[in-house]
Amino acid sequence: MSEADALLHVVIGSEDGTIAWWQMSIRGVLVFAVGILAVRLASSRAFGKWTPLDIIFAVIVGSNLGRAMTGSAPFVPTVIASLVLVALHAALARASAQWSWLSFLIKGGRVQLVQDGQMDEAAMRHAGIGKGDLEMALRAQGHSDLARVDCAYLERNGDMSVLARRES
Repeated sequence: MSEADALLHVVIGSEDGTIAWWQMSIRGVLVFAVGILAVRLASSRAFGKWTPLDIIFAVIVGSNLGRAMTGSAPFVPTVIASLVLVALHAALARASAQWSWLSFLIKGGRVQLVQDGQMDEAAMRHAGIGKGDLEMALRAQGHSDLARVDCAYLERNGDMSVLARRES
């Protein structure tokens, strides 16, 4: 074991699971800093509307960092693996902005729920949206009459987009 490894084990504890309270506290501060860095580097949307890519990223990185903090996984390799995932998330987010096929594959697509004032019940069932859910979303956007809606979409971030019919 090198001197740097020995010093690291003194400061953050060993990987055998025996960690003093102050070593876990130091790990917590370091993991918190890595977590902040991960969120800042990964996406400005990290706490806005989440795509499947963002959700999977948050769960995996959160799990990794939690294990690094408690000592149930080796600290340095786990933090490095988390940072690799941050880089992968950033690369996939940028690539999906460039290639629409990749964006659809990773983030999903929109689902048309209303066409010409008529509900598409098959699309609604497929998306897991009930009639009450659709009506609530329409009311929330100021549409009380389905007949006055040209189209409505369930967007890939879970929002509902509604376009009213133009008055002739």
